[in-house]
Parts: sequence; structure tokens; C-alpha cells
Amino acid sequence: MLKRKLGKSGLEVSEIGFGAMGMSFGYGPAKDKAEMIKVLHAAVDRGVTFFDTAEVYGPLINEELVGEALAPYRDKVVIATKFGWKANPNDGGKWSALDSRPEHIKQVADASLKRLKTDHIDLFYQHRVDLEVPIEDVAGAVKDLIKVGKVKHFGLSEAGAKTIRKAHAVQPVAALQSEYSLWFREPEQEIIPTLEEFGIGFVPFSPLGKGFLTGAINKNTKFDSTDFRNTVPRMTPENRKANQPILDLLADFAGKKNATSAQIAIAWILAQKPWMVPIPGTTKLERLEENLGAANVKLSADDLRAIEDAASHITPQGARYSEAHAKLVGR
Repeated sequence: MLKRKLGKSGLEVSEIGFGAMGMSFGYGPAKDKAEMIKVLHAAVDRGVTFFDTAEVYGPLINEELVGEALAPYRDKVVIATKFGWKANPNDGGKWSALDSRPEHIKQVADASLKRLKTDHIDLFYQHRVDLEVPIEDVAGAVKDLIKVGKVKHFGLSEAGAKTIRKAHAVQPVAALQSEYSLWFREPEQEIIPTLEEFGIGFVPFSPLGKGFLTGAINKNTKFDSTDFRNTVPRMTPENRKANQPILDLLADFAGKKNATSAQIAIAWILAQKPWMVPIPGTTKLERLEENLGAANVKLSADDLRAIEDAASHITPQGARYSEAHAKLVGR
């Protein structure tokens, strides 16, 4: 597995990372801990050095899982986690309230360090922009944590270009994490040019479109009742059927490259910029092998032009988030 640097930060990670969220949160019930540790160990064995988690995943149990699994390899891996949420008493205690007050950020850092069984967080993201707290104050709080060695690098997630600029002026932003794939290309309009301007790395999550771009999901697929994809307009049975053209595109190029659709989707991201590091997640060893195999799929300039031409005739159907969640991104 080759390495990439996230922008000008000097933070070097494997060219494909690992998003651990789905092991504990979002895609149905939490999976068996021992089995998930095996998958995480397999990722390390195959050269993955970049692992992504967050306090809200579970909540809390995903950090505990990642901390326990990676403890034997701590000096070889980069761990990213996130702050910015709290339990909301007005929502039955669900973690649906934002809180990026500086004092809260510092409390979260200490708690995350314990769960992750480490003395430093390599990359600490603000999970969602909190309009109640100036981003300069957020960046200042992380700057304080960096000064005392508890955090190495500052990141943002799903932030807008203006917020990125303001934060970067206080504490250099090492990376922005946002959704990006052949199925969701909005970051190309303003976000990616901003990142390039400031030398900030880009960490695309959901590079496989929440599983859709693997081709394993169709209009008849039933999600678990606790799977958040039930709330995603783009994932309704009608829109899954309507979005078949993007699957056909991937399958066509997969056949030409002796690869899978998922590998083409990830390889396409890797070919965009050398400072992009996608973080596909999985709970299955065979899917891990498949995802990492994308690093061996080389798309030529002609391939990329052909994909671009084919994609230009496809309009994704359905929003990527529910109306409530959509209000929290791009701020």
C-alpha cells in the first residue's frame, strides 16, 4: 500500500484508509466486537495506516473498538476521531445536539483519548459546523490541544468554503472530510478548489455511495430498521431503480479493467488528486480485500475522460441526506 500526504500538513497515511463507523453505528445493529477486531487487524496487515472513528458512532463504542483493536499497532497507524455532538434531552437523549464550545471540545478530547487507549489523537475533526460557536473559537481550542500534545492535526467535516478559510487562518486545517464519489460530486464546485488553494488534504467518506456503488444493492434490497439509509432520499426503492445508470457505468468500466464496480469507484477518486484519501468502510474481510484492491486499478487519462463523458449524461436521483441532516452540511 502506497502512502499519501494530506495536503501540506505533513500527515502521511495509506492511500486508502478505513472508515470504522459501520462496525458499530448507522448500518444496523453493532457487529460482533471480536469479528470486527479481526477485520481491523487484517486492514493493518494489508498496509492500511489510516483509521476513522468518532465519539458519536455508537455512541462511544466505536472509539472503544478502534482503540482496543489498534492498541498493538499504535505507533504504526494514524487515528482520526471527531468532536461536536452531545446527547439531546429534548430528543430522548439521542446524540442529536451540536456542541463545539471550546470547553466541551477539550472534555471530548480527554474522553476520546481514554477510549482510544492513546496519549494523542492524530487528526481531530469538528464533526459538523456549530453555528452557535464561532469557528475561530473552535480552531483555537484545537490549537490549544495541539500545543499540549493531545492532538496532532486539526480537521473539519462537511464544512463550507468560508468556514474552512476562517478556521485555517487560526489553526492550519490538515484535512477536510466530506462525502465525495462519482455519485456525489458537489465538492468539485467550491470545496476542492479551496482545499487546493490552501494545501488541505481531502478525505472522501462514502466513496461507495453508502454501499450503492458496489452494485450489491438494488430496488428490492431491504435495510434493517435501524439502518440510517432508510432516511436517505437517494436510497428509496424508486431512486435506487432510477440510479441504475451509474451502476451500469461502473460495471462497464469494471469489465474493461478486470476489476469490480467498487474498485472502479475508489480508483476514480484516487486518480483525481494525489492529496485525496478515500475511507471506505466494511465489516467483511472479503470486502476489505476488494476495496484495497482498488489501489492496483490504474485509470489512464483516456479512461478518466471516458468515465467523465459517460457520467456527464447521468443525473443522480434523490438527495443524499434527509432534510434535517442536509441543514448541517456545507455551513
